[in-house]
Parts: sequence; C-alpha cells; structure tokens
Amino acid sequence: MIVPIIAIGAFILLVIILVFAGGMLINVGGQQVGIIERRYFGRTLPEGRVVAMRLEVGVQARVLPPGLHLLFPFIYVVRKTDMLVIGEDEVGLVESIDGLPLEPGHIFARHVKSHDSFQDGEAFLSNGGQKGPQIDILPPGQYRINTYLFTIRNQPAVSIAQGQVGVVNARDGDPISPGRLLARKVEAHQGFQYGEAFLLNGGQLGPQIEVLLPGRYRINTDLFNVEVRPATIVRANQVGLITANDGAPLPAGELVADSVQDHNDFQEASAFLANGGQRGPQFDLLKPGTYYINPLMFDVKLDEVAIVQRGEVAVLVSNVGKEPEDIPHEERLAGKERYVVPAGYRGIQSEVAGPGVYYLNRWAYIAYIIPTTNLTIDWAEEGDAGEAADIDVSAATTPTGVRRMQLFNPLSVISRDGFEMRVSVKVVIRVRPEQAPLMVAKIGSTENLIDHVVHPMIDSSFRNQASSTEAMNFMQDRALEQTKAEERTRVELQKYHVECVSVLISQIILPQELMEIQTRRVIAAQQQAMFVEQQKAEGKRIDTENTRAKADKQIELVAAQIGVQVAEQTKQKTIIEAEGRARAVELEGDAEGKKILAVGTATAEAYDKQVEAVGQGNLAGIEVTKAIALAGLKITPDIMVGGNGDGGGSSIFAAFIAQLLAANRSAAVAAAQPPQPPPSRA
Repeated sequence: MIVPIIAIGAFILLVIILVFAGGMLINVGGQQVGIIERRYFGRTLPEGRVVAMRLEVGVQARVLPPGLHLLFPFIYVVRKTDMLVIGEDEVGLVESIDGLPLEPGHIFARHVKSHDSFQDGEAFLSNGGQKGPQIDILPPGQYRINTYLFTIRNQPAVSIAQGQVGVVNARDGDPISPGRLLARKVEAHQGFQYGEAFLLNGGQLGPQIEVLLPGRYRINTDLFNVEVRPATIVRANQVGLITANDGAPLPAGELVADSVQDHNDFQEASAFLANGGQRGPQFDLLKPGTYYINPLMFDVKLDEVAIVQRGEVAVLVSNVGKEPEDIPHEERLAGKERYVVPAGYRGIQSEVAGPGVYYLNRWAYIAYIIPTTNLTIDWAEEGDAGEAADIDVSAATTPTGVRRMQLFNPLSVISRDGFEMRVSVKVVIRVRPEQAPLMVAKIGSTENLIDHVVHPMIDSSFRNQASSTEAMNFMQDRALEQTKAEERTRVELQKYHVECVSVLISQIILPQELMEIQTRRVIAAQQQAMFVEQQKAEGKRIDTENTRAKADKQIELVAAQIGVQVAEQTKQKTIIEAEGRARAVELEGDAEGKKILAVGTATAEAYDKQVEAVGQGNLAGIEVTKAIALAGLKITPDIMVGGNGDGGGSSIFAAFIAQLLAANRSAAVAAAQPPQPPPSRA
C-alpha cells in the first residue's frame, strides 16, 4: 500500500514541477494573446522565412487564444501580450515581416483571403500572403494578432468636415495616361476605402481626379495620402470663374472653352473630361453656393457680380461665338458700326443689359457700363459746380436723374481785341440705350468720349468763337455764342451716336481793367439817362399845371358842352320826324295805287276770258240780264209787237246791248289804272 501511494505522490510532484518549473501549463487571459516560440525538436525554417509554421523551430505564426493550454515543457516558450484594440476613430495599418515577395513595381502586398483580419498568421502565409505593407486595413475593434508577424500602427480615420474636401494622392497603381495630369476615375473602391478594388480596377498612381466629400473614411493612409482643403464657397454677389488644368486643348483662336454638360458644376471632373471638357478658362461659371471641387483639376477665381444701376446699361463685348465675317448679309446691321453684331457672334453685342444684377463671366464677356441719363460736364473753378465737384463718372445719379462731374478748369480764350477771358461752361449730353453699343464701337467708353471728343471740341469751339469777336461783345452776345457752340456740339456728337442736350455758358470773366472801363462807361450812361429823366420830369410837371388849371374851369366847360349837344340833338330829332312823315305819305300812296291797279287788271283779264268762252254778244246779254235782275226792273212788255220780218227790231236791241258792253269795259279799264299822285308842293 505504501509503494503505490509513494508512486502517486511522486507523479503528482513531477507534474507540479513540470507545470511550474518547465512551463507546461499556460494560462492566457481573456484580454491577452499568447505568442509561441518553438525552440527544440522541429524542422528548420526555409530560407528567407522568419516566422515558423507548425513543427518548425522558431516563433510560430499561430497564437494562443485566451484559456488554459498544455504545452511540452522546455520545447515551447510563450510570451503573453495584450489584445490589439483599434479605436472608433482609428484604423489599423498592417505590415508583415514574412511572406512572399512583392511583385515588381508594387509597394503594397495584395489582398489574401481566410486570415480572419490577420488573426490567423498560418492561413495568411499558407494562402500566399506577401511581405511588406498590407493593402488591407483593420477597422475599429479588438484583435488577437501575432504582433511578431504583423506590425500594427493605429492611425486616425480620415475625417472631412462640412465645408471641406479631401484631395487624394495614390502611392501605388498604374501610371497615369500620357497627356493627363490626374489619374482616371475607377469604380467600387467606395471612397478609397478598398485599396484592393482600386488597384484591381486599374487605379492609377498619383493625384486622383475624384475627391472625398464631407464624412469619415477608413482609408489606408499609407496607400492614399489625403489632403484636406477648404471647399469652394461662392458668397452672395459673387461668381466663381473656372480654369480647368486638364482636358482637351482649346481650338486655335479661342480664348474660352466651350460649355459642356452633366459635370454638376465642375464637381464631377471625370464627367467633365468624358464629355469633351477643354482645359483653360471655362465659359460656365459658379453662382453663389458651396461646391466640392477638386482644386487640382480646377482653379476657382472669385469675382464680383455685374451690377447695372438705374439710369445705366451694360454694353457687352463677347469673346466667344462665331466670327463677325460669318454674319449673313440679311442679318448685318445696315448703316451701323462694323463690330456691332447680333447675339451669337463675337464682338460688341447689339442688345444691351438693363438695370439689374448679372452673373457675368468676365473672361467671356467684357461689360462697359454706360450712363443713359443726362451727363453734365463742367469747366469751372473748384467749388463753382456745387455738388458736381470731385464726382467721378461712375457716381450715382442725382434725384433729378442727372449725373454730374467736374473734370476741367475754366476755358481760357483770347478775344479779337487781345483780351484773355475765362469761360465757365456746362455741357449736358446723353447716350440713348439703343445707341450705347454704337458709341462704344466708335469711341470705347464714356471716359474716352469726354477726354478725347467733348473736351477738345468745346475748347476749340470757344477759342474760335472768341477770336472772331471783341471781348465786350462776346459777353454781351452770350446767348448767341452759346447757341452757336450748342449747334456745333450737337452735329459733332451725332457722329459718335451721342445726343447733345444743351451747352450752357455759366460765367464769363473779363480782365479787371476792361471791367473797370466798362463800369465807368455804364456809370456815365446811367448819369446821362438820369439827366434825361429829370428833363422828362420837368415837362411832366408843366403838363400837370395845365391840367390843374383846366380842372378849375371844368364845371362851366361841361355845362357849355352839354348845351351844344342838346341843341344838336333837338335839330336832328326835328329833321328825322319830318322825313318820317313824308316817307309815310309816299308809302301810303304807292300802296293804294298798286291795289287799284291790281283789281282793275284782274277784272279786265276776267272779262277777256269770259268773251273767249261765250262770245262778246252772249256775254253782254248775260251781264245785262244780271244787272236788270239785281235792279228788279221789268223790261219785258206785257204785249209783244213783232216787226215786218226784216230784223229791224232785233238790230235795235243788239245796238243797245253793244253800247252797254262798251261802257262796262271802259269802266273796268279805268278802274285798273293806278291813281296819279298829287303834284308835290314846292
């Protein structure tokens, strides 16, 4: 009994000695990993290898996970390390000290499968893992990795904040295509987070055409260098002018690239190139906003918007479009300036831009701001022009709609009699909106018009006018001189398509000695006029005395005049009354005579017509019968005695009837004659 007990105790003691003295039993904690080294009884490592596989002497590729492990003592040595932790905002960059060599031209090891995020070193080596920097990375988490085989570096994840953009430069890949500045776009790398997909799909070495938008990216920063830059921000009242650093070359003679579509305001540079985008200044521009543009591909220059105020127009000179020589004959502007062209052609545009705010590409269009309200130009002493002093051409209009400025000193001219005069002049001009392009084509700008046309013309005009007249006459004929200058100015400015509103002479300053002579002359003339007026006053006084004397006798004079007038009126009344009575008698006689004549004439005409109707004998018998009947006479005898048949009795009766008819006709004719007026009395 004693021997078995001793044997069991000896065995237990041996096990305890082996476990604690020889390290046969290994306990790996929950947050630890055990790295194994085999020192004896195994195959030697192949040439070029530094990490051992199973049954090979050396540091093993495999590791011990947490737990209790039994190993042969004195053969294995285990070194415990903490588990690898990759934080939430970090990535783990991996480099292997063992594996197959890299392919020529590559600096990163290719992706291999089934190594469980580098936690299975033996699978990594067995599946062809390569020595050197790994293209795969470790995302946030805890890993039981053999830190002898793999070196892990914790790196911050790439974070792109709002208002920023990430510019990427690849350290591995195919060479960039000849003639290109940036690597072409490839698919499926998900914001450069999958380096293996980037390389397999033909990703190119160097600066990338794609950019990283705001966000967080787990990128292998050994493969991709990310530079964070500010996004392009175009603020209110600004525009962004774009210059492309890559693309097709500009055609000969062109200053601005053609517009292309579908590049999302230059934020998709690959689409810009695919659609034929050209390098150089771009026709398209950026309006106010935030843009995530690749600064390696596009340079952005901020410019102010074009503001056309009230009372102004913008004349646009286009640097893009068809050549003016290509304008069809029917579209040419007949009688206009040569370089004023319709829309779509290169040159001065015939259509102007009215008041407003314009997003203008100043590489494609040059805007000349032309005032269209009345513009006043002064030749005056400092301060004499009032509000006009020291105001530039571009100053705002006054409430009356007139732009004012003082540009020149008063004109100094010499009269015909040799006196120097200083003349202050105001010239008011206006450019109509439809004439503005023609004016720009002719002279270039309002400043050129004033400096090279208006000022020399006004100076020459007044010098010529002053040299043809005497100084005093020039001042006295001021209105005439002003009219002549205005007429000449109007004719000259029409050649430049400018309207002359008025030319005004504000002031004429003569030499002091001439003014003194003129003053004395005026005083003498005034004194002479005063003496004449005094003489007139004395004459008026004499007339006044005569008038006063007549006024004293006015009552008697009026009474006499009234008596004369009464006598004259009485005389006229008597004459008029006598003439009225005589005229009345004359008119009454004429009326009575005309009445009698009319009655007699009518009676005679009636008898003549009765004679024509019944005969003279029958009419006489009828009338006699009427007369006898009216008188009630009895002319038929009671006893009729006849003749002897010879007609004697009837003849006597017929003679009697004829006598009656003759008497009646004579009476009718006498009644028809007008009465003779009585002889007038002398």
